[in-house]
Amino acid sequence: MKVSDGTVEAIVQIVTGNGQVSRYRRGSDLVQLFNAYGADDVYGEGFPGRAWYAGEHIRRLNGTPALSRLLCELMHPLEFMDIVVEQRTAIDFLNRRLKFDGYEISTDGDGVPTVCNRRGSIVQFVDPLTGTDDEAQRFLEEQRSKCDHKLREGDWDGAVTNARSMLEAVFTDIERALDATAPQYDGDLGKLYRRVQKLLALEPSRPDLDTPMKQVLTGLASVVAGIAGVSNKMGDRHVRTYAPKQRHAVLVVDSAKTLASFMVSTFRERASSGS
Repeated sequence: MKVSDGTVEAIVQIVTGNGQVSRYRRGSDLVQLFNAYGADDVYGEGFPGRAWYAGEHIRRLNGTPALSRLLCELMHPLEFMDIVVEQRTAIDFLNRRLKFDGYEISTDGDGVPTVCNRRGSIVQFVDPLTGTDDEAQRFLEEQRSKCDHKLREGDWDGAVTNARSMLEAVFTDIERALDATAPQYDGDLGKLYRRVQKLLALEPSRPDLDTPMKQVLTGLASVVAGIAGVSNKMGDRHVRTYAPKQRHAVLVVDSAKTLASFMVSTFRERASSGS
């Protein structure tokens, strides 16, 4: 997520509370906040001005998925409990600026915020293996960014292609992490998914699963097959059979993000439990 300098300054006002549309944060609060986003600072003597400090860290996050996560945290309903400012006031304050960057903040029925781009993509992708620095992770982030960029630019076939590439990156990364003898990916996305599905114990045939979950897991395989087929016909990696429309591209990108997030969260859960 990349925003203008003017929007960065508006976010500074939200983070610090200087704009009087959000809660006030002391210097120590700001250090704690940004340390959760990769900083390694200690609050103490010589701490710079609050606005300067916040601006430097927001500019560091600008152009990364972490910025959208930060905005969702800042706009969460819990941030507005026990203060006189309304959540809607703060969201409107940012949205007046974000719209010129191609983004907006929306909320669900409980007030939980989501950052979406104004061309339609609303799914926030959770980055797998955060903190790693290998080629697969960098490639994955590149594809996620390209999906969003191409939707904003109206490059529908390019967005479809990058959605498939993102799934390929996710699946191959998980497979390599779980199977040191994994075969080389041969371009068959469905076959790759079935291997990863088995490694994560997500096969619909498992006897311990109830019927609705079996149906969901079966549907995921159909989503993979559909994305693979659509990318072959609509994407820019082959000669196109027909050109996609905006709604097609948004559907493919958001489906790919949802599936990738589910697979990554399953991988993390199993890794943390040791199963």
